[in-house]
Amino acid sequence: MKTLVIIPSRMSATRLPGKPLLKINGLSIISHVSKKAEEANIGDVIVATEDQEIIDDVRGNGFNAILTSDKHKTGTDRIHEALIKSNIKDVDFIMNLQGDEPAIDIQDIVRLNDKMTQNTSNIGTLAGIIKDNKNLKNENIVKVITENILLENNFPKGKSFLRKSESIDNIYHHIGVYCYSKDSLEKFVQLSQSKNEIENRLEQLRALDNNIDINVSLAKSSPIGVDTEEDYLALKKIMEYKN
Repeated sequence: MKTLVIIPSRMSATRLPGKPLLKINGLSIISHVSKKAEEANIGDVIVATEDQEIIDDVRGNGFNAILTSDKHKTGTDRIHEALIKSNIKDVDFIMNLQGDEPAIDIQDIVRLNDKMTQNTSNIGTLAGIIKDNKNLKNENIVKVITENILLENNFPKGKSFLRKSESIDNIYHHIGVYCYSKDSLEKFVQLSQSKNEIENRLEQLRALDNNIDINVSLAKSSPIGVDTEEDYLALKKIMEYKN
């Protein structure tokens, strides 16, 4: 089974414009993610972006990048264009890594890929344990409810994804990493955005609304995503301290 890792990235994030090129330990955030993806060693790695500055940075650091359209509504549309432009043949799975999570655990990427290849699932994603109940109400932390309790060695279906919740059983912190079978990705990008997806600003709901299952793998940790200046400074401090 062959996996291709694609990392969508763009400069025009609403809350923190230019974040892919912010530096930690002298390396841009997007190149940190590329480095993690290469270290996971599950397949070729490509950054998909509409911005030439990101292409220059990524290639300058020895990684691969493809220029895509600036008309895409979602990261999934962007990775689909990059898959086509890559001309890489015989791909079975496409792993979509977020370009703003340089602290992602390499083992979590590997485990998700293993579960996808062993179970031949449509779409797989990651989720971590919610350690603080106040995160249930934090709309910036997306939650997933699974059919069964999430364990290291199982891969239950996700029943629902939501932004805020009262405490309920089998609710976890969703980590926005996706692994698609090639067929599922091609089907997904042909579908119109669903009402649910638009209202909740969660594109994974488009899959559930169209009866495409999403299985969930337990992550060791919930990495800090860089959405705001505070996130960046907090993560920079942690990663520079570790270094």
